[in-house]
Amino acid sequence: MERKLEVSAIENGTVIDHIPADALFKIINILGLENQNDLMMTFGMNFTSKSMGRKAIIKISDRFCEDHEINHIAIVAPNACVNTIRDFKVVEKRQVKVPEYIDGFIKCANPKCITNAEVIETHFKVGRDADGKITFKCRYCEKETRWDEAQLKY
Repeated sequence: MERKLEVSAIENGTVIDHIPADALFKIINILGLENQNDLMMTFGMNFTSKSMGRKAIIKISDRFCEDHEINHIAIVAPNACVNTIRDFKVVEKRQVKVPEYIDGFIKCANPKCITNAEVIETHFKVGRDADGKITFKCRYCEKETRWDEAQLKY
């Protein structure tokens, strides 16, 4: 007999699906969910996915993502889908899109960059390297940093 444990549907809120399993806690930090003691939330990881192998999912009742949060999610989970739920129905399904520019979310890897010496918000042009991996080019010092080397600022 096959047994399944199902997570209940949410009436209103957000469901983020198709998250790489290793990005789950980054998205929790991006959304500041570790400090949201008043919201009902469900997190799950290492679910089987035909397209990803393993994936994670987040369900948050009575909380909706803002555009800048979705841009940050796209940086760590470029194939994620953000679903808006109202009255138990999906009213909007947004495939995240990696933004062209990202501000204040990543620390410049160049220790001599002015953003590491003074209180200046970072600003990066987002691109891709020859392998298709996300890269960030600093507006101030022009240092290019690969995604897997980037230090996030939550």
